[in-house]
Amino acid sequence: MNANLTSMDRRSFLQMLAVAGSGMAVGGAAWAQSAPAKPKLKLGMDNFSIRAMGWKAPALLDYAASLKLDTLLISDLDAYESLEESRLREVKAKADDLGVQIHAGTWSICPTSKAFRNKWGTAEEHLALGLRVARALGSPVLRCVLGTMEDRKTPGGIEARIADTVKVCQACRSRALDAGVKIAIENHAGDMQAAELVRLIEEAGKDYVGATLDSGNATWALEDPMANLEILGPYTLSTGMRDSMVWEYEDGAKVQWTAMGEGLVDWKQYFERFAVLCPNAPVNLEIISGFARPFPCFKREFWEAWPKAKASDFAAFIALAKRGKALEPHRSPDQRAEQAYQRKELERSIRYCREVLGLGCK
Repeated sequence: MNANLTSMDRRSFLQMLAVAGSGMAVGGAAWAQSAPAKPKLKLGMDNFSIRAMGWKAPALLDYAASLKLDTLLISDLDAYESLEESRLREVKAKADDLGVQIHAGTWSICPTSKAFRNKWGTAEEHLALGLRVARALGSPVLRCVLGTMEDRKTPGGIEARIADTVKVCQACRSRALDAGVKIAIENHAGDMQAAELVRLIEEAGKDYVGATLDSGNATWALEDPMANLEILGPYTLSTGMRDSMVWEYEDGAKVQWTAMGEGLVDWKQYFERFAVLCPNAPVNLEIISGFARPFPCFKREFWEAWPKAKASDFAAFIALAKRGKALEPHRSPDQRAEQAYQRKELERSIRYCREVLGLGCK
């Protein structure tokens, strides 16, 4: 301050600073209040959650809209009444009218997987068909799978099956790029751990191949879902989400998938990281529950199918098991009871995701 200012000048100057400072503070508060809110994650469902209903795409879209969902993963080609272009465009028009984005999907594209079926032709023909369907539906992705954990025991193990899948993807690279559809391969039924799926994506080419992240299948691959997310998150394009309960038994650990919020995953922490790693991927609920699968990982022969598994990953999986508790299995007496059970599990999970986790854009 100028030493020649009078006392009155000093008081005026200080008042001016105070007013300016107050204005800055108010302006800062106003800015903070008007700052854009953190974008919400889209909430959707995988039609496999309600597989017992046997619904085709139009009924699935009506159901998703009634639940105010943002997305619908239709994970199999049999869910369409026709694969003709004009009929698929009718399905897209209905989805657009309802405000539900479709993620298209199909099953194994690995020609040497035990899960592969030639219903849609060769593996390359199958993938090409799926890409055509996805394009007609306006889907940004085509969810595919390699196979199941049984492929880990085949000649050459999962490494050979990954190599075969990479070849199929590369054979359809130009089709995928031309269609504007990315191939989103799922960590499915214990076939691949997260690092193995990342290797498949990198070898095929991440410009057109990514991941469908399945939190439940992480536990079937002896992984903690949080650790699985850290690895797969940056590659994730679509998802299939459910909770898991894991507990120890005499030969190892058992896994039972559950509705959201009823297992061991800390979903608030999970989706905080999810929003950082893959904020554009929807949270599609694929609720499969009611039965436990044993993993006799305390037996030496079990590890023949997991020759490159990391001790740190297994330690995190066992840490989950030590926190878990045994659950009773569920058995439905008939088809109608199973349909009611599946819908109840899914709808309870949707409520949990909305009310507890704040997911969904509607």
